[in-house]
Amino acid sequence: MTGAVKSRTASLTARVLLLATLWSALALVGISFAISKLYRESTERGFNDILRAQLYNVINAISINDQQAITGTPQLGDLRFSQPGSGWYWVVEPLGNFSTPALVSSSLGVSGLAVPSVLEAPFDRRYERFYALRDSSGNRVQVAETEVILDGEGRAARFRVTGNLAVVEEQIADFSRSLHVALAVFGFGSLLLNGLAILYGLKPLDRARAALGKVRNGEAERLEGDFPREIQPLANEMNALIDSNRRLVERARMQVGNLAHSLKTPIAVLLNEATLIEKQQGDVVRAQAEAMQAQVQTYLHRARIAAQRESVLARTEVDPVIERLVRVMRRLNPDTHFELAIAQSGLMLAMEQQDVEEVVGNLIENAARYAVRRVDISAEPVEAEEGDGQGKRHWIELLVEDDGPGLDSGQIEKALKRGTRLDESKPGTGLGLSIVREIAGEYHGTLTLSRGDGGGLKARLLLPAVVKEHV
Repeated sequence: MTGAVKSRTASLTARVLLLATLWSALALVGISFAISKLYRESTERGFNDILRAQLYNVINAISINDQQAITGTPQLGDLRFSQPGSGWYWVVEPLGNFSTPALVSSSLGVSGLAVPSVLEAPFDRRYERFYALRDSSGNRVQVAETEVILDGEGRAARFRVTGNLAVVEEQIADFSRSLHVALAVFGFGSLLLNGLAILYGLKPLDRARAALGKVRNGEAERLEGDFPREIQPLANEMNALIDSNRRLVERARMQVGNLAHSLKTPIAVLLNEATLIEKQQGDVVRAQAEAMQAQVQTYLHRARIAAQRESVLARTEVDPVIERLVRVMRRLNPDTHFELAIAQSGLMLAMEQQDVEEVVGNLIENAARYAVRRVDISAEPVEAEEGDGQGKRHWIELLVEDDGPGLDSGQIEKALKRGTRLDESKPGTGLGLSIVREIAGEYHGTLTLSRGDGGGLKARLLLPAVVKEHV
């Protein structure tokens, strides 16, 4: 589960899409907030301008008559100023010792307004002030107020015009709904286009992965393809790494071959000379020479495998190798029936062909040596835990089973020891099974022996598989 989560979070496409989505969402939220704020400020300024215009209309319609009273009938052209409790009112109040009844719109009637003091809402440099309050009907209204001298004797009055703020809030709400719908459509379209652009932009990485998969599967020796300018340096470096790896493998093979050639002759001379001296001393020399030969073989194997184990070019197809070995064993053992069953064609081992031939050939040869009538060989892909605890990986399971006498647990442990021969009457050096286990171990594989269903020996060989990715 952790591996799957890590794989998803490690996806470059997922990261870019996630960051683009988060950025787009945050940007759209910020834009929505900024536009809504600017629209609210603009709408409130426009509303105040309307109230100011109505205020000046009221001022122009008011005068003082011969009885020293305020008179006038403002015609504001808005029926809401005549509808009771509408929130749209006008008021004219005398100031100072100018005693005359106040004039109010019919919409306000006898109800008053809870006007704040000048200290709470001071006049501006134009001697106007705007403030909000609630009327007796519960409406939240915006008030435009000013003071004007009406005649040459200094008699003045305070003028107020109010407007219902529900109109402003309704306009802002309508605009916000339209804005949010428009931004949502724009955001969804942008995310869709961004996603397509990102997927298209990262497509060359898929081509690079496919090219690398061909190298890994042994279908190509280098990364081939036309890559963008940003990816081409990576492809060049990978090709340089592959070339360097190939040179290291070839150098290791050459050095191993040279070492094997230089040691082969001295050991052969020792074995030959051992036959010419007295039996007791000769047997000692021969035993030690054979031990030297076994050790040389072991460490030559390890050196060669260590040099090529991590190579991306170490690939061997299972079918032709095993079929060729079985054909040879059928000719050498005409009285033994060899049954071969390979689960599917195209199975590929992450091993050198020489090592595959040696481990499988040793097992089949050992089974043929002790079989009564038949030897069964099978190969199939499996998934199993790796010994180092790094999770499951793909393997190929090779089973070789004979119908011979088989081995008990003690004999199995002894058979896997280097140089041990359980049956001295059979030809061999006692190195086969131990070499198989050592070579398998160098590739992180395993060899296990058990008693088969028919009573014979069953050898189970687990070797690393090459998994072809579908791109």
